[in-house]
Formats: sequence, C-alpha cells, structure tokens
Amino acid sequence: MFQVTLSETATGKLRELIAKNGNAEDTYLRVYVAGGGCSGFRYGLALDNKLHEGDEVVQTSGIKIVVDPGSREYLDGSSVDYTESVAGSGFLVSNPNNWSSCGCGQSFNKKGEAAPDEAEGPHAHTH
Repeated sequence: MFQVTLSETATGKLRELIAKNGNAEDTYLRVYVAGGGCSGFRYGLALDNKLHEGDEVVQTSGIKIVVDPGSREYLDGSSVDYTESVAGSGFLVSNPNNWSSCGCGQSFNKKGEAAPDEAEGPHAHTH
C-alpha cells in the first residue's frame, strides 16, 4: 500500500486551503512526479476533486492524498512539510527514494538511476 505522511504544519495549511477552495469530502491533495527540473524529475502538488483510473487514495491526518500509478513508485514513503520563511513559503517533499536533489528542493534523481552527466555542466533550472 502506498504511504505518504504530512507534518502538522502541512496538515494545517492544507485544511486551510481545502476550506477556501472546496470541502474535505471531495477535495484531494494530488501529489505527483513529472519529468523535468534541474535534476531529472520534479514534484507537483495540487488540490483536485477528480479521480482518474488507477489513482490510489490514502488518508493521512484527515487529508485525502491521491497519487497516479506513474508517480507511486517515486513517492512511496515520502513526507510533505510546509515551511514559511523570509525567503518564501511552500510545501516541501522529503523523499527516501531519491539519491540526489537540487538545491532548489523541487527536483530530484531517483535511486538506482544514472547521475546527471557532470561533464555537461550545471543543469538549467526549468521549474
């Protein structure tokens, strides 16, 4: 079974966002991985009220989290936090399935996959 955890801070912020943009009964936090970013993959989070074929739903701290089949293997065991600082605010994903991540905190390389070719120089930020 797919597993993801939410910090207390993330849970509080998500409850606030869900109350503003929907309701707890039919609003999900969609967590996904997409190609791109400076390290090969990037995280995405969005509120969603639709389920698609193959989606898996788990409930954590009263928040329904949905993940698509293609993202499941990359996100299993991850945790989501919410931070606020003078540099900005946002959700952060901590992922035990990656072996490297960009300093931006939004992109990563999965364990067991080839490292980016250092000979190519720094990877451009595309997020």
